[in-house]
Amino acid sequence: MKKVFSFIAVLGLLNFGLMSTSFAQDEPQESAETAQTTESTGEEANAAADEGAPAGEVQTVKEVTGFHQLVKKYFIEGDPSWMAAVLICLIIGLALCIERILYLNLSTTNNKKLLNAIEEALNKGGVNAAKEVCRNTRGPVAAIFYQGLERSDISIEEVEKSIQSYGSIQMGLLEKGLSWISLFIAIAPMLGFMGTVVGMILAFDKIASANTVNAALVASGIKVALLTTLAGLIVAIALQIFYNYILAKIDGIIIEMEDASISLVDMLYKKQIKG
Repeated sequence: MKKVFSFIAVLGLLNFGLMSTSFAQDEPQESAETAQTTESTGEEANAAADEGAPAGEVQTVKEVTGFHQLVKKYFIEGDPSWMAAVLICLIIGLALCIERILYLNLSTTNNKKLLNAIEEALNKGGVNAAKEVCRNTRGPVAAIFYQGLERSDISIEEVEKSIQSYGSIQMGLLEKGLSWISLFIAIAPMLGFMGTVVGMILAFDKIASANTVNAALVASGIKVALLTTLAGLIVAIALQIFYNYILAKIDGIIIEMEDASISLVDMLYKKQIKG
C-alpha cells in the first residue's frame, strides 16, 4: 500500500509540474492569439464601414473557453504561488484517500462464508485446520480469528481477551492516515484565506500607489484575492467527502468484526461443551 501511495503521489506531482509548464508555455501563445484576433476583428469592422455595411452585420469573434482553459486561467489569475500550495494539498490528500479506500476494500471479507469455513474445519480437522483457513484468508477479521484460535486451548475467557486486544490493533490499522487527511482538509482553506489576505494587502498597496480609487483596479485585485479562497474551499469540500466515506467504511468493517467475533466465541463455546 505504501508503494501504491508513493506511486500515486509521484504521478500527481509530475502532473502538477506538467500543468505549470503548460501554463507558462500557453500564456504567451494565448496573448498572441488574442492580439491577432483583435486585429482581424478591427480589420473586418473597418472593411464593413468602408463598404457601408450596417453595424449589425459585422461578425464578432467569440472566444470559446473550455473547462481546462477556464481552470488554467483562474489558476494564473489567483497567484500561482498560493494556488500551487492548495493544489499540492489536493494531490497529497487525494493520494491518501485513494490509498485508504483501496486498503479498506481489500480488508472487506465475507464473514458469514469465513465462519462457515472455520466451523467446517473445526469439525473435520480441529483448531489447526481452522487456523489454516484464517491464515489463507486476508482481512482483519481473519487475523482476529487466528489470534483467538491460538488461545482456544486455554479458555474461552482468554479467547475473548485476545480478540479484544487484537481487535483494537486492527482498528488502529484501519484508521491509519486519517489524521493526515483531516490535516489537509483544514490546511487547504487556511492557505486560501491567507492568499486572500495577501492579495487584499497588495490591492490596497496598488490603490495607495495610484493615489486614487479606481474601480477597475479594486475589482481586479479583490477577484484575484478571492480566487485562492475559492480554490481552498473546493479542495476542502472534495477531501471532506472522501473522508466521510472512509469513516463510514471503517465503521461498517468494525461492526462486522464485532459481530463475527461474537459468533466465533459462541462457536468455540458450543464446541467446548460438546467436547
